[in-house]
Amino acid sequence: KYAAEAEALKEKASNGDACAQNNLGEMYYYGRGVSQDYAKAVKWYRKSAEQGNADAQYNLGFMYHYGQGVTQDDAEAVKWFRKSAEQGNSDAQYSLGFMYEYGEGVTQDDAEAVKWFRKSAEQGNACAQNNLGEMYYYGRVVAQDYSEAVKWYRKCAEQGHDVAQFYLGLMYENGQGVTQDYSEAVKWYRKSAEQGDPFAQRSLGEMYEYGRGVTQNYSKAVKWYRKSAERWWYADAQYNLGEMYYYGRGVTQDYSEAVKWYRKSAKQGNALGQCNLGVMYENGRGVPQDYSKAVKWYRKSAEQGNDFAKRKLNELSNK
Repeated sequence: KYAAEAEALKEKASNGDACAQNNLGEMYYYGRGVSQDYAKAVKWYRKSAEQGNADAQYNLGFMYHYGQGVTQDDAEAVKWFRKSAEQGNSDAQYSLGFMYEYGEGVTQDDAEAVKWFRKSAEQGNACAQNNLGEMYYYGRVVAQDYSEAVKWYRKCAEQGHDVAQFYLGLMYENGQGVTQDYSEAVKWYRKSAEQGDPFAQRSLGEMYEYGRGVTQNYSKAVKWYRKSAERWWYADAQYNLGEMYYYGRGVTQDYSEAVKWYRKSAKQGNALGQCNLGVMYENGRGVPQDYSKAVKWYRKSAEQGNDFAKRKLNELSNK
């Protein structure tokens, strides 16, 4: 199927058909009907782009941005993204916004980023909708506006974007820009969590642990905390899972497992994890009792402002 299509495109492309040239470039990019060849993809994208084809201009910008088939060059990427964006290509508008946001190939300019994200978002581009929602949520460049953040996160979330689904859940949980609604929060956290978003997985775990918007269920809380905590970098979820093992909620009480997860959390700087690891060393739970190690972890936690750790540090210093 693809081989015949590629042959037909080659003839049209050679005769100067801009649309065929772009499509042939895509065949070379993906290796459909021809051997994958980024340099040939660039060749055909360029021929099409120079004739003003907006899709090809975007594709050529993409190749320059990622250095595929050409030497990586963000200034060239911006040039082609801009040509395409000005013709209304939503992917190019998003990409141009991205380049302005991070100052790649252009002077960093949040106002320009917002401008292009908005143009793209209004055409339904999910990534742009998410970024615009984020800018309204945090009040970057635009005035902080939770209602606008909800509007854009919702448009994006309804397209299945996991990050937007998490933020929409968060806004329902906290009543930001919407009436607080734990059931709606759970709905959106679940959609995001099932796609593997670790922040949503932890939040869904919390909803089950505390019975917010769902019937309290410790075993389901553990399930979602574990999925999240297995990301090596997610200290908050690791602390949560440690707590479940410490108290025996949804799992058999196991101080050694609690220590394991508190330690993972503590080593990444989580003040609660550090404090609880200090407790385990002070009391010999899951580890041999060791006051010097208890002091070490209490001190790390206290330096982050944890009041309980400050008190314990004072007590142990006076022993």
